[in-house]
Amino acid sequence: MDSEIFLLNISGQDKPGLTSSLTAVLASYGAKILDIGQANIHNTLSLGILFQIKSGKKSAAVLKDLLFKSYELGIKAKFKPISLEDYENWVKLQGKDRYIITLLGEKLTAEQISEVTKVISEKNLNIDAIKRLTGRASLIKEDEYPRASIQLSIRGAIHNKAEFTERFMQISRELDVDIAFQEDNIFRRNRRLVCFDMDSTLIQAEVIDELAELAGVGKQVKAITESAMQGEIDFKESFKQRMKLLKGLSEEVLKEVAVNLPITKGARRLIGTLKANGFKTAILSGGFTYFGHYLQKELGIDYVFANELEIKDGVLTGGYIGEIVDGERKAQYLKELAQLEGIDINQTIAVGDGANDLPMINLAGLGIAFHAKPKVKDNAQSSISSIGLDGVLYLLGYHDRHIDLVD
Repeated sequence: MDSEIFLLNISGQDKPGLTSSLTAVLASYGAKILDIGQANIHNTLSLGILFQIKSGKKSAAVLKDLLFKSYELGIKAKFKPISLEDYENWVKLQGKDRYIITLLGEKLTAEQISEVTKVISEKNLNIDAIKRLTGRASLIKEDEYPRASIQLSIRGAIHNKAEFTERFMQISRELDVDIAFQEDNIFRRNRRLVCFDMDSTLIQAEVIDELAELAGVGKQVKAITESAMQGEIDFKESFKQRMKLLKGLSEEVLKEVAVNLPITKGARRLIGTLKANGFKTAILSGGFTYFGHYLQKELGIDYVFANELEIKDGVLTGGYIGEIVDGERKAQYLKELAQLEGIDINQTIAVGDGANDLPMINLAGLGIAFHAKPKVKDNAQSSISSIGLDGVLYLLGYHDRHIDLVD
């Protein structure tokens, strides 16, 4: 027997049992649900049900009963007949590539969202869903740590991804919003290892600069550090130059600096949530193991790989032990950790701010430039510059209700 397809759109004030009541009507007529979706904004419901029903008396009766039930519930119901051809064309779209676009900022404006969705429209891509990831913001009580994030699920063929992401980078610069673009594949949903740079990422300081200030060579070391972070000089050479300048510094100074490390906003919230959800975490740093191990205990990090200071008779010799951890070594450690954990490299995340972080950022399944230098931000897959380190959780699709920990 022939059948008909209808799209039922429901709008009105949400209340318990509403979806149950409507689907019970459909069930009584043996309707087949082809698709269903629901959103709730400020207690206002928007519900869509695509269903198939036998033609004839049943289709007329079910529409009548749905209208009556909607009236009883105090909601509005609209019906749209869908042709078989339109339905089949819609089914064919499910084979298209899927992507996730995440917007991050202290607040999100209509202009920011408009410009991002304009790019999506111009590329003839479909937006399947829009989801708010951050909690509701009060307009009366000031938030000590304002943040806002929404996630757009889009679908379609993107022929030039570089051009697509460049448009987002331009919007990001002009409108002060972070925009992350990811393929929505099995790897995105199964990330298992997150690797962090330490200085200016996990902590809001460059430790070697702090030590240099205490050693009275602050200006010299800071200039070398900045040049290295900008990618102007080789990291290994800059490391050797700075180490020599620290010769004679007391180990007691290291302890004082360690206990006063300024941990980045959102770091505890991020790592606590990652650990609660079975992720492994690592510090891959061009800094020092002395401070990496302190953070390991403080935050519950699983692995630490960094440079080891040479200390004799309680003072720094100006030398180091073992191989220098530069950008290439960080990328190698990332590979080795993925192998050790038995995961694909695409299941890894790397977060850093400097030029020596780019090799691991570009190797990881998701590379994130965090409050990074312009060169790093322009060459990374994704960036976070507007909020704290817990912004990583929104790129993973976490909603605030899944994050119980506070910083």
